Amino acid sequence: MLVGICEYQLFLPNAHSLKEKRAVLKSLQARLHNKFPAAVCEAEQQELWQRSTLGVAVLSNQQRHLESMLASITDFVENFSPELELLDFKQEIL
Repeated sequence: MLVGICEYQLFLPNAHSLKEKRAVLKSLQARLHNKFPAAVCEAEQQELWQRSTLGVAVLSNQQRHLESMLASITDFVENFSPELELLDFKQEIL
């Protein structure tokens, strides 16, 4: 069994409070969870208004399938909303 992990560094330029930030992130997390068989959580920077680190983990028994899922998830995050900007991401397969 293989585990794929992605860590996304996000910028929310229009968030002016933690409430606004969490609304965007909760929507993203829910849509990711519904669209992909993945575990999703806000991993760091919970106290900052405009920054967040989102962690995503997926399982598969084939590396090619795992890489395809991670690429699809990254595309989804990158194109999710104009209220969210993907600054950087790290991907690891264990």
